[in-house]
Amino acid sequence: MVDIVDSKTRSRMMSGIRGKDTKPEVRIRKALFARGLRYRLHDKRLPGKPDLVFPKYKAVIFVHGCFWHGHGCSQFKWPATNVDFWKTKISRNKDRDLVSVKELNDLGWRVLTVWECTTRGTKRWEWEDLIGEIARWVESSSQTKDLSEKR
Repeated sequence: MVDIVDSKTRSRMMSGIRGKDTKPEVRIRKALFARGLRYRLHDKRLPGKPDLVFPKYKAVIFVHGCFWHGHGCSQFKWPATNVDFWKTKISRNKDRDLVSVKELNDLGWRVLTVWECTTRGTKRWEWEDLIGEIARWVESSSQTKDLSEKR
């Protein structure tokens, strides 16, 4: 399969993709703030710079894009071009994610990963159910957890 845009245009398009403050992340944090949960954003002192840090609960949340973190859901599809590059890049992202979670756990932090597929697609969660589940987890003592699309 051939890319439908030239490499310069593709590069510009890819550089515009955000690494933080993504739509799912902003929606989730606004909803949690509205429920009275207070957090810090992207704390560089913690492994992996979690998207949301709840010091009071010793809990962190990562909001992962299904493509960039190689999630095995209905939203993820391998690119048809430059396959070796993408397999290497996504594999490194997944390895880095595993290391970050382990390091956070070793430091006594609880980790929740909320996947992008929970907020979009035909298998997404109902919004209030998703926010309720996240809020309950933050306030609980549950350990590492992933929230994925509904099966």
